[in-house]
Amino acid sequence: MSDILNSQSLSQEETDALLQAVNEQITLHTFDTENYKTIKQMVESLGDKRGMVRLGFAEALGEIGEPATPFLIEALANHSNVVVRRAAGKTLTLIGDPDAVPHLVHALLHDQDTVVKGSCVGALARTGEPAVTALLEVLGSPETPESTKGHAAWALSFIGSEAKEYLYPAIDSELPEIRCAVVGAIYNIAQENMAASTPDEKAFTILMNALSDSSEMVRSESASTIGKLKYKPAIPKLIELLQHQQEETRKAAALALMKISDRAAIEPLKAALERESTTPVQSIIKLAISQLDKQLEEDDW
Repeated sequence: MSDILNSQSLSQEETDALLQAVNEQITLHTFDTENYKTIKQMVESLGDKRGMVRLGFAEALGEIGEPATPFLIEALANHSNVVVRRAAGKTLTLIGDPDAVPHLVHALLHDQDTVVKGSCVGALARTGEPAVTALLEVLGSPETPESTKGHAAWALSFIGSEAKEYLYPAIDSELPEIRCAVVGAIYNIAQENMAASTPDEKAFTILMNALSDSSEMVRSESASTIGKLKYKPAIPKLIELLQHQQEETRKAAALALMKISDRAAIEPLKAALERESTTPVQSIIKLAISQLDKQLEEDDW
């Protein structure tokens, strides 16, 4: 293979030969993970113009695993070719090495390319628990753009139950962005636990308390999560929120009641519609009533 590596800029034929040779060695378990020259060339080949070739090298580097991490980190941080930076982030997703976390966060915050940022978020999410603290710090920083905070919140939600140890205490954060991310992540956590027939009462306690949060964003996120989980014990509190002074909270409560699909909500929703003076909220309440009435007709049939 050494003859192939005389130059970092390979022809298509040389690149194909490199990929074939690497894959054969990986299959035979003879690849030398200390052959740094080859690994570096593989990372450089992530900039190949052919998508399937880039994918082939990414998968091969994924098979090599953590020995490839330093070279991927270097490419992610400093490579002038944005295609290589993008592919480096995606390949780190396959490896899930905790050592890459601070470098992924740095690229998420500072790289100018949105695809690179997305690749880094995916890698952080796949890394799991070791990335949770760093993601919470991203959410808590006043310098973090809102779009990046949204990415971080998604990653925390993706991590799910694995993040509970760090997420649940964060519900006491002074920052609404962090509290909102915790509430949003609870959906996946609750789903995982329900699928395993091990309901997490702590998760639902957090959601119920969040319905009274001082932040409208947190209240709305909690109502949305409760609605998606169809958590019927929250119905009385959601009905109470139909009278909340904040318009978005009233909307969120009505939508949550609609998703829970319990006939006990119909009359309170009709009462809320009679006293509601805001057109957007009226529209949401009418929709909720219509959907619940439709559900009742189907049940009766």
